[in-house]
Amino acid sequence: MPLQMKLSAITLDCPDPPALAAFYQQATGLAPHPRSDADFAALTCENGLTIGFQRVDDHRAPHWPTQIVPQQSHLDFTVDDLDEAEARLLELGAGKPDHQPNEDSRRVLTDPAGHPFCVIRS
Repeated sequence: MPLQMKLSAITLDCPDPPALAAFYQQATGLAPHPRSDADFAALTCENGLTIGFQRVDDHRAPHWPTQIVPQQSHLDFTVDDLDEAEARLLELGAGKPDHQPNEDSRRVLTDPAGHPFCVIRS
């Protein structure tokens, strides 16, 4: 019988946890965790899942799509309108790498700390 486990958190390393939490909070509307601080900030999903952001001194941003610095993590978000989501995320501080596989159905972006993530048409 498999162990009964429920995913409760995903944590990203970054140089500035409050700033990265603010980016994702603006992008998703998720609620900030009340015990967030300068070293660890988090957002809480309605289903209880927490997305955490922990300070790492000398953080090196991932370099996607190469593995010069591995991507370390990858989040996917489903959206209704790819162009609208991309434009809004770029306004919030996301980056857009040149390499875009399957750009008609998904966009690879990078958060302000350099982590790649995708927005995928629902």
